Amino acid sequence: MHARDHGKPARLLAAAFTLLATSSLFFCGALHAQTQKLEGAGAGIFTCTDARGRTLTADRPIAECSDREQRELNPSGSVRRKIEPTYTARELQEREDRAREAAVQAARITDERRRERALLVRYPNATTHDRERTEALAQVDVVSQAARKRIAELGEDRKKIDEEMEFYKQDPTKAPGAVRRKLEDNTQSVAVQNRFISEQEEEKKRVNARFDEERTRLKGLWTPQNGGNPR
Repeated sequence: MHARDHGKPARLLAAAFTLLATSSLFFCGALHAQTQKLEGAGAGIFTCTDARGRTLTADRPIAECSDREQRELNPSGSVRRKIEPTYTARELQEREDRAREAAVQAARITDERRRERALLVRYPNATTHDRERTEALAQVDVVSQAARKRIAELGEDRKKIDEEMEFYKQDPTKAPGAVRRKLEDNTQSVAVQNRFISEQEEEKKRVNARFDEERTRLKGLWTPQNGGNPR
């Protein structure tokens, strides 16, 4: 009588389970490979929402949605790519114009913000701004005062010239050429200085206008503590 091998059924069962697991892995791998192959082979689905709000699908780009974005889906339902609308030459130009204008506007805003920051650094409070306005106007006044002083000097010279011309008041054309030239030079110099004073008055207006414009902008940047309005 032969002894029974009690371990043989267990080994057979284990082998069966191993074979089943191997077969399952092979099947899943093959299925995944087939799916990847289908997705890479162009078997896509195109979908979009048309102008009437309908959801359309097709196996090729949809003509009804040429003016709007479409999506190409993989067989699994994931988005393979997005297709931009097809534009006419005029529409493309309009898009470029809008993009250019948006870029210009963004640059303008960025520059404005940079100027505001620089302005706030220069004038952290109302007192600083007032002081610099006063100093700027004082510099203009110094120039005007120098011109007025020069006019006073020319006035003294004119008195001497008039004394020389006294002898020729009946006929100024008989006065010596040197005296007549001094009189003309004096008259022209006074006119130049008066014109210079007028220009300085205009400069004061420009200075005040600049500081007024800055003050308006700074009021929105300053906090109540440093002279601005509450935000």
